[in-house]
Amino acid sequence: MLRELIEQCQRGNAFAQRRLYDHYVHRLLRVALRYVGQEPEAEEVLMNAFLKIFRSLPSFTYRDDNGFEAWLRRVVVNESLLHLRAKRALPTFQTDDSDGYEVATATQLPNDGLEAEEIYRLIQALPTGYRTVFNLYAIEGYSHREIAEQLNIAENTSKSQLSKARALLQTWLLNNGYEREAKRQL
Repeated sequence: MLRELIEQCQRGNAFAQRRLYDHYVHRLLRVALRYVGQEPEAEEVLMNAFLKIFRSLPSFTYRDDNGFEAWLRRVVVNESLLHLRAKRALPTFQTDDSDGYEVATATQLPNDGLEAEEIYRLIQALPTGYRTVFNLYAIEGYSHREIAEQLNIAENTSKSQLSKARALLQTWLLNNGYEREAKRQL
């Protein structure tokens, strides 16, 4: 079914493009939000990403549904990074240990574990550079080498940013009664 929809989009069928957009818009908006943080900016990123997606679809070779979605996510991630660079919000990388950043405090949560929305808010509270590296590594599955290439930074800077992001998240978890979650590998 998806393959047929993609083929219709490749032929320029506007109705098929709308169906494809409707099918993926919410998932891909969450991807953009992880990077840019604000919904209006994420919507702008997503619109630019979909323009690129629809322009590139005629030359896209469909292999399977998972590969197609991975390609869509990569386009949105790349567009998010372009947006952050244009705003000069990327990166705010620190190379020393005196970064001065703290995760914003949140209200006390129930003791039955963290909800996905709270995890999302924690990640959003990270400084832009930390959040970007954390998202690329922990969520998108990029290697430190790939992150370094994408962000034009040293591989060790990527590792350092990830380490600091994890430390901030673990500190927040420990300070808010989530010792078990803080001990897990982030």
